[in-house]
Amino acid sequence: MPQPKLIETGLQGWGRHRTAYGLAAQGNSIDTLTWLVTGEGPGFLARGAGRSYGDASLNAGHVSFLMGRMDRAISFDDSTGDLVCQPGMTLNDILKAFVPRGWMLPVTPGTGHPTLGGSVACDVHGKNHHMAGTLSNHIQWLDLLTASGEVVRCSETENPDLFAATVGGLCLTGVIVQLCIRLKRVESAWIVEESVRANSLSEMMERLTVSDETHPYTVAWMDCAMSGSRLGRGQVLLGSHATREQFPHGSDRDLLNVPGLRPLPVPVIPPFSLVNNFSVRVFNTLRISQASDQLTARLVPFWPFFYPLDVANNWNRLYGKAGFIQYQFVVPFEAGEQAVREVVVRCQQAGQIPSLVVLKRLGAEGSGHLSFPKPGWTLALDLPIKTAVWPLLDELDRIILAHGGRVYLVKDARLAPETFRAMYPRFGEWLTIKQKVDPKWRFTSNLARRLKMQEGV
Repeated sequence: MPQPKLIETGLQGWGRHRTAYGLAAQGNSIDTLTWLVTGEGPGFLARGAGRSYGDASLNAGHVSFLMGRMDRAISFDDSTGDLVCQPGMTLNDILKAFVPRGWMLPVTPGTGHPTLGGSVACDVHGKNHHMAGTLSNHIQWLDLLTASGEVVRCSETENPDLFAATVGGLCLTGVIVQLCIRLKRVESAWIVEESVRANSLSEMMERLTVSDETHPYTVAWMDCAMSGSRLGRGQVLLGSHATREQFPHGSDRDLLNVPGLRPLPVPVIPPFSLVNNFSVRVFNTLRISQASDQLTARLVPFWPFFYPLDVANNWNRLYGKAGFIQYQFVVPFEAGEQAVREVVVRCQQAGQIPSLVVLKRLGAEGSGHLSFPKPGWTLALDLPIKTAVWPLLDELDRIILAHGGRVYLVKDARLAPETFRAMYPRFGEWLTIKQKVDPKWRFTSNLARRLKMQEGV
């Protein structure tokens, strides 16, 4: 076969605050990837759409496999919903092809742009984690190209240890070259969206707790500019798939076809962040003014419900040349309110009001050794990059660790190795499998080197 072309390139995560310079190759086929993996050269990392926020998809000084061209659907079983495909298919690709046929992703994060392979490597979760778990719970099997050049099939019953090390394993056990996901049957492409204003953190948490028993999708937006009794005010959003009975009788509407998003462009990167304390306060005030104190319901297409940020292309450019970081953590339920309060107050004291703050409840522990979710409250917040943000995040780490929580590695870019080990007690299990399948660490990343994973527990 012809030798794959390696090109010099600079790649970034979605937070855009760091550029990794190295080599890249298009992952056009299993043969191409095998030739590279088993040859000479620096370490490798598979990269999907590059939508992870921090340095999990970066591999400075090494080789990145760009997987976007391995994006074919191979087969689909209309009786079970089992889709066999290549890893470069994006979530949007799947939804556009299969929602009109009555099938939906069983789990999706807050954007449709990631590849399926990357989403499995991150073991993503969504608004329905309390009922559906993480994406790996719906993966029937995956084929993994290992460092030896062998392609190994993994599932919860076949090579289960390697499966657990790969889902949530951030592409460090090998390259997912093919996989089977079980989609979810739906009657329509519409969501019954219910919303209500919460005037305090306690009220928000109470509403989410009750709603988890009755709604498959639950999430809340929080205004972190408020203090005192109004700290944590915001809007609770609930959702469920609309059934045919919920539409007017005689409606001639095609319930499985809805208009896609028409994203607005963000064509340039401003010299400074347009997301700052002033703009965050203005946005929060406008949004909270539109929220009702009474529970209201409406029918909405699934696109804006699941992917509200996808209405703008390259919205990460709004944070300017310095970029931003998204900090997401989970703490046990019993520590939730206190931990969230401490984090919000500490950000306010540091003069950095977080933007795009999302609160939700997580269900069962993730099946991967390095999966993020565990039962508890998770909060995600965006912060523009400033000099003062790094010591602030170190303080937040200490708060989260003290409450028995952990930080989401997919969005991290600065966690200390010792903090990582304290937050992820199953790292030792993961490392045992990693050393067995890749003893020479052919697969590596900026994140793996920063966390000193190769050095051991």
